[in-house]
Order: sequence, then structure tokens, then C-alpha cells
Amino acid sequence: MTTKLISYHHPNSKLWKAAIKLPMYSVAIMPIWVGTAVAFAETKILHVAVFSTFLAAAILILAWENLSNDVFDSETGIDQNKHHSLVNLTGSKLLVFWLGNLFLVSGLLGILVICWWQKDLTVMGLILLCCALGYVYQGPPFRLGYQGLGEIICFFAFGPVAVSAAYYSQTNSWSMTSLTAGVIVGIATSLILFCSHFHQVKDDLAAGKRSPIVRLGTQNAAQLLHWFTGSIYALNVVFVLWGIPLWTLLSWLSIPFAKNLCHHVGEYHNQPDKVSNCKFIAVVVHFWSCLLFGVGFMLAGVNALSV
Repeated sequence: MTTKLISYHHPNSKLWKAAIKLPMYSVAIMPIWVGTAVAFAETKILHVAVFSTFLAAAILILAWENLSNDVFDSETGIDQNKHHSLVNLTGSKLLVFWLGNLFLVSGLLGILVICWWQKDLTVMGLILLCCALGYVYQGPPFRLGYQGLGEIICFFAFGPVAVSAAYYSQTNSWSMTSLTAGVIVGIATSLILFCSHFHQVKDDLAAGKRSPIVRLGTQNAAQLLHWFTGSIYALNVVFVLWGIPLWTLLSWLSIPFAKNLCHHVGEYHNQPDKVSNCKFIAVVVHFWSCLLFGVGFMLAGVNALSV
């Protein structure tokens, strides 16, 4: 159970570090990186100010989602044993709620600046869609994550929609390549959420949360993880055959991390104390696969410039 994972015997700084979840912010960064890289590969132009502003805005918006999820989870009781919940650490649900809203407004102001530069509100519409998906994941009365739909929501919000928004912010246009790239980013992101459930099956059951791990059982879920993770690399090959740059196969350099994830979960899937760190291994898979995937697009753009 979560109770055994982090206890009050941990130094307070460790609890705060776990609550802030800095490694998780690659989830906000990578869709912007990949969408921008696709745009550069296709247009040979990189708007650095737009890219930087979008990155900052995406991080702020993800901070809102993380804080809001802590607030919403505190209302269902699922986090009562989660001592690194920000609500539990601060003792003030209201403070966390309004701090999250401040981050949201700040992030949306950054997106508004991009729209002002473009004289086009399309990017704002796409990001508002991402925010809506983020809300229905945990927010009342929807709480779709409790019905086991979190991974699907995560796929669209951090995959095709976010990557397309980043692409549009650079080009003021649409691209099938950005959509296909978004599929890979979306799967890699959903992988993190999928892995985050292995160690908290009992807490999820007690709170009525029907996560995929609860529905499948840890052993079946561990077996599914092999296919789930492998699809990132298989689809990369399919999309290269379809026409995206060959350089994107650089993402295959992250396969050792993926193998480590699958092996770790396969061995410890039913041991909460030992499997609790698998979501952080999934973050490493996400980071390197998406980073190298984007590097592939960037290299394709640079090569085209030198021709």
C-alpha cells in the first residue's frame, strides 16, 4: 500500500521533493519539443521566442493540473495515505486549489501572447481542449480517471492535441506528420500514468478507482506493458516507412530503458514497495524516446538546409 512507500519518518524535504514531482514535467516539455521539431523539419524555420514561451506556459499549466489533481484526490480520500500530497503537506486544500489556478492563468497568458503574435486564436483553442481533458480526468463531477479512462485522456491531451498545438504555433498551419508524431508522444506519456498504478492497487480499490491495473490485475498489466512499450518503437518504424524522417529512429537508442522498465515491472508487479518507482523509469523512457525522436526531426531539417 501507499502507506509503506513514503512515511512520516522521511525528512520533510524528501516529501516536498516527491510532491513537486520535477521529473514529471518532461510530460509538459516533450510535446512542445516534438511539435516544434516537426515544424522545423518541414519549414526550416524555428521561432525561438514562441518555443520558449510555449515551454514556460506548458510547465505552468501542468503545475495547475498536478495541484488540482491533489485537491480532487483529497476529496475522494484516495490520498489519505499519500503523505507527499501537497494538500496533506500544507494542510490547506484551498491554498493548493488557488495556487493551481494561479499557475493556470499564468500559463494561459503565455499562450495568449503566442496567439497575439500570430493574430490567431487556434493555439489557445487547442490548449483549452487539453485543459478540459485534464479537468475531466480527475475533476468533479466527471472523474473519468476513476473509470479507468485516464490513459486514453492522457494520450490525446499530451499527444496529438498538444503536439499539433506546438506545430501550429510555429507554422500557423496543420500537418499530418505532427499528428502521427503526436501518437508516439501520446503513447509514451500514457505509459507513465499506466505505471503509476501498480503500487497503489489497494488504495485505488478502497477509493473505487477502476484503474487499468485494478481491472486487469498486476500480472496481466505487466504482460500488457511489454506490448504497450514496444508499440512506441514499432510505430516509429511504421511512420518512417510512411514518410517521416529516417533520423527519428534515433529514438530506438532509448530501448535499453524500455527493457529495464518491462523487466522491473515484470519481476515486482505485485510488490508495491519495489514497483513503486516504475513510473519514474517510465519517465526516463518517455524523456529519452521523445527527446531523440525530436532530435531526428531537427537533424532532418538541418540536413535539408545544408543541401
